Amino acid sequence: MLKKRIIPCLDIKDGRTVKGINFVGIKDAGDPIELAKQYVAHGADELVFLDITATVEKRKTLVELVTHIAEQINIPFTVGGGINSIEDVSSVIKAGADKVSVNSSAVKNPELITQIANQFGSQCCVVAIDTKFVDGEWMVFVHGGRTATPLKTMDWVKQVEALGAGEILLTSMNNDGTKAGFALDITEEVSKSINIPVIASGGAGTKEHFKTLFETTHASAGLAASIFHYGEIPIPELKQYLLKENIAIRWT
Repeated sequence: MLKKRIIPCLDIKDGRTVKGINFVGIKDAGDPIELAKQYVAHGADELVFLDITATVEKRKTLVELVTHIAEQINIPFTVGGGINSIEDVSSVIKAGADKVSVNSSAVKNPELITQIANQFGSQCCVVAIDTKFVDGEWMVFVHGGRTATPLKTMDWVKQVEALGAGEILLTSMNNDGTKAGFALDITEEVSKSINIPVIASGGAGTKEHFKTLFETTHASAGLAASIFHYGEIPIPELKQYLLKENIAIRWT
């Protein structure tokens, strides 16, 4: 059985780590380099860096910041935001990223998923999906959750797997930042329907939320931001709790 992963997420705006609720109300959460170093020391399994306004502002990912973070960490590092081409992928991989996350660019140009998988390996290609429950259906949103698409989430996850994605980062916009728990229904529906790992994101507020996620869904990882950034749940404490609850997690 694959061990579950605990992954902090650095949402980056103007070079700072930020956090919002339901993708709005953005507040400062600290220096990304210092947070990254802290997470490595605390036993995080991986780190995700998302430049949350790169796509909307039509600019490239903050490659210089990626380089500085990569120099300080020794765990798998995923970078997303503003990645629109193989050249963009190449630049963040050269800067030290292990994987890239594509979202809006993949919806706009699904062939990009296959290009990344072919050139860098499917394990390098994470497709981030921002999903929202609208009129009885989970739908895909792009541009940092600002723009609705006609894509149904379940159709899109199957398509991205077929195109060569190695992993899906699934964020429930309804749950994001609420600390009310993960969106278990759509997480389980997605993770059961595909054969690639699913990272669940959006809604973590307690240690019990991670336990419930891993016990009731096939998600391979739980991702969170504010509870880690503000020290509400230290990662070592979370991992010790999950071990006691007989959840198979990575422990270093």
